Amino acid sequence: MTVGIRFLQQLFLLVILFQLEPRVADSNNIIRCIDEEREALLTFKESLVDESGVLSSWGPEDEKRDCCKWTGVGCSNRTGHVIKLEIQPIDFDSFPLRGTISPALLKLHDLRHLNLSFNDFSGSPIPEFIGSLSKLRYLDLSFAEFEGPIPSHLGNLSALQHLDLSLNHLFSAGNLDWLSHLSSLTYLDLGSNNLSRSTDWLQVVGNLPLLTTLYLYRCHLPPIVPLSLSNLNYSTSLQFLELSENNLTNSIYPWLFNASSNLVLLGLDSNLLRGSIPVAFKHMVSLSFLGLASNEFEGGVPDFFGNMCSLTMLNISDNKLRGHFPELIQNLSSGCTKNSLEILYLSSNEITGSVPDLGGFSSLKELYLENNRLNGFTNNSIGQMSKLRTLSLNGNSLIGVISEAFFSNLSSLTTLNLADNNLSLEFSNDWIPPFQLNFIHLRSCKMGPHFPKWLQTQNQVKELDISDAGISDTIPDWFWNQTNEPFVLNISNNQIQGKLPDLSMRFDTSGSGIDISSNHFEGPILALPTTATFLNLSKNKFSGTMSIICSMDGNNLLYLDLSSNFLSGRLPGCWMQFDGLGILNLANNNFSGNIPDSIGFLRNILTLSLYNNSLTGELPSSLKNCSQLRVMDLGNNELSGEIPPWIGEGLSKLVVLSMTSNKFHGNMPFQLCRLAYIQVLDLSLNHMSGIIPKCFNNLTAMTQETSSNPTISIDYYFIVGGGTATALGRYSSSYFENVLLTWKGNKYRYKNTLGLVKILDLSNNKLGGSFPEEIMDLVGLVALNLSRNHLTGQIRPKIGQLKSLDFLDLSKNLFFGGIPASLSQLSGLSVMDLSYNNLSGKIPLGTQLQSFNASVYAGNPELCGLPLPNKCPNEDSASGQGRDDANTAEDEDEDESITLGFYISLILGFFTGFWGFCSAILVNSSWRRSYFNFLTGVKNWVYVTVAVKIDKLKRRFRN
Repeated sequence: MTVGIRFLQQLFLLVILFQLEPRVADSNNIIRCIDEEREALLTFKESLVDESGVLSSWGPEDEKRDCCKWTGVGCSNRTGHVIKLEIQPIDFDSFPLRGTISPALLKLHDLRHLNLSFNDFSGSPIPEFIGSLSKLRYLDLSFAEFEGPIPSHLGNLSALQHLDLSLNHLFSAGNLDWLSHLSSLTYLDLGSNNLSRSTDWLQVVGNLPLLTTLYLYRCHLPPIVPLSLSNLNYSTSLQFLELSENNLTNSIYPWLFNASSNLVLLGLDSNLLRGSIPVAFKHMVSLSFLGLASNEFEGGVPDFFGNMCSLTMLNISDNKLRGHFPELIQNLSSGCTKNSLEILYLSSNEITGSVPDLGGFSSLKELYLENNRLNGFTNNSIGQMSKLRTLSLNGNSLIGVISEAFFSNLSSLTTLNLADNNLSLEFSNDWIPPFQLNFIHLRSCKMGPHFPKWLQTQNQVKELDISDAGISDTIPDWFWNQTNEPFVLNISNNQIQGKLPDLSMRFDTSGSGIDISSNHFEGPILALPTTATFLNLSKNKFSGTMSIICSMDGNNLLYLDLSSNFLSGRLPGCWMQFDGLGILNLANNNFSGNIPDSIGFLRNILTLSLYNNSLTGELPSSLKNCSQLRVMDLGNNELSGEIPPWIGEGLSKLVVLSMTSNKFHGNMPFQLCRLAYIQVLDLSLNHMSGIIPKCFNNLTAMTQETSSNPTISIDYYFIVGGGTATALGRYSSSYFENVLLTWKGNKYRYKNTLGLVKILDLSNNKLGGSFPEEIMDLVGLVALNLSRNHLTGQIRPKIGQLKSLDFLDLSKNLFFGGIPASLSQLSGLSVMDLSYNNLSGKIPLGTQLQSFNASVYAGNPELCGLPLPNKCPNEDSASGQGRDDANTAEDEDEDESITLGFYISLILGFFTGFWGFCSAILVNSSWRRSYFNFLTGVKNWVYVTVAVKIDKLKRRFRN
């Protein structure tokens, strides 16, 4: 009996083991995959769009039947069940998965690990069924473009230990109490989502007893009410806490300094913390990484930082720290921190003084001191810091000569940034540096006139910036023939000569960037790097055509500037291969012919400048497809035809539109009134006729008096080096728009202040009709030029509403009537021209209009009054004679009425009033004080008013 039972038990165990063991398909292949789970995975695949073949190994074919061998699938070695699903793009160059997440995943009953990060589920909420995958311990849905509320049903995943929903477009509809059910949670990242309604986030964190990592950066966390800090459970397990970019104030301190004494990492960057750095930080004895950048901390570096023996990284950059650098650094070097500190950020503060001896920081690897007010000579003791990898001193006022001794022992140095100082680099011709640099930024450091030979020894350079370095040499062949070229090269603003070699096989790292602008390169452009992202060859002497760009792989190119050269011929017609191009500047060349239709394929173009060429023909209608355009400058060409209505309909995001100096004719389309963002509209020097549209008050940006930003810039980023495994870096940059505008009769290039300029220039056309009343609503206008047209009628009385005007030109039209009195109220008006109209009457009185030269009123014979020499009729001698006769009669009547009694009464009245007033102020002290204060105030008011008027008149006459 016992033997039989034991036999049955063993038989039963064998049956179970047979079911759990991998099943043999043939002698060579063992299939562990459960059929039901394989079908579920194939259903999951069908719901996705896989353009890069991430799931190419998945399939129903016999050779692919084992789903445990599929990409991203992990199975249990014991049971064969799918326990892990990790589906991500192959690399940065591949397309992410799109589509929807199929509920077929519910059939993966043993799934413990799910990672769908870095995909694109745009517009989709996180599926509700994920809350039913009850065995999940790891869930990562970050950077996947999910939208909608953060689902509370995730609180059902009671076994979850790791949850990452960061970098999506999610928001919290209310409290986060569902997180309290995840008692096993050790890692939580909700960064870059909106938690502004989650007022209970502090309570929830306190109810997660095992939580060691909390990332809530850029979450719009609600303000902390001090009363809410009572009765909180303070977490004792937290080690990594990231709360950057949340506008947190000092009210976070009571919770923060009680939350955990075991913190290793604390990120509080980009908040609203202010005042001195709190002393309580010194109690965080385990702290290794502390980020306090981009706040409003003042004062110096506290001396307690010098005794935080575990501190390896300290970031206090971009604050308001002041003080003498040698004294600040003394606070850090006074204790054990000088032995532990490896990374120190003090950049973008207000620190002064010279760079002291830093040799005591024996472990320092990275030092960032850029954008302060450091001055004086650099200290050669830096050369003894053998572990230093990064030295960033750019953007200060350091002076002197840097020689080889400065780098004597910096064998670990990989990043050197000395840009934007007053330094000279003087090395012997045969110097061999002790380091191999990856990043070299020496802009404005004088090292010419010869091309620096020591660069020949640097064969690991990824970025090289030696712009504005006083180099007036040719580039030696060894530089172009290096086997390891930099992927970002900037040698602009020198006087480098010679021809550019064939670059098609050089700088071939995906996403590379080259800036050789403002030099003396000449000859044809032979070939350009085929996979470049950024190319600036402007302000040289290149000649020939630009057809060579058609051999490029245009998918990568974001920025192309070939302006201010001697390029000629027709524009190429291969723009369809540059669909990612954002900035195209071909201004100041000799291009001719029509603008090709393929330009309309630039659907992501933001800036298009074809200024000052010899282009002809009409604008191609395909240009209306460039709906992202913000700046379009087509001025100084020979373009013709009517201005197409689709500019206002399809290019509605335009901020700057310049079509000056062309041959456009016909009426001005009313659709231009739909350009709500336009700040510069220049249609001058054409042949347009008809009337000015009466809807210009719809130009919304011009109706606003202020601008939020002095510049018009475009931010862009690019990835260098290909996929995730080989990527060399992700870089961001900004392009600041610059436009050549006619201002006060001269042409100026606007860049740093372009965002403040609001101009309407319709001059030198054949426009007729009256001065539109609607223009008076454009109160943000800084310049208005309607000169040299056929405009008639009166100048609108409401012109005084344009209080931002600095420039007004209405000359050479047919305006008649008087000059509106409100024009004298434009106190900021520095240039005005009303000449050669049919204006009449007296020039309104006011220092503004009288301060202009008489020439601004010339050609209006009916005008009178200052500053013109001709007086008005009521001021001439004829009317003066009648006034003299009346005055004589009045004098005679007055003489008859003056008698002896009149003089006696006058004297008595004077003495009575004078002594009565004096007695009153002698007796009453408060009256006396008030009276003399009044006299003092009158005197001061008269003095200030006269001084201001005199100064203003001096400025006017100078202008």
